[in-house]
Amino acid sequence: MARSVPLSLRISEDKARRIEALAKATGRPKSWLLEQALDAYLESQAWQVARIERGLAEVRRGEAVPHQAAAEWLAGWGGGDRGGKAPR
Repeated sequence: MARSVPLSLRISEDKARRIEALAKATGRPKSWLLEQALDAYLESQAWQVARIERGLAEVRRGEAVPHQAAAEWLAGWGGGDRGGKAPR
């Protein structure tokens, strides 16, 4: 297991009360709850950054759909064939 280190932060009184209530309800230490929340946040942000970087790499390789083609395809969604095939 990784070594833990202390970390200090300031939060609103409301958040502190909510963390305390959750800790009591779950029987978990506040530090455990906060570490779980931080893990989820970091994972989510890392995924988002990676996906943005992947998208930018696709644009640099010329694999993006031009805005006008996407706009025209979306404009046809009100019709019977839902705009046909997606632009490529």
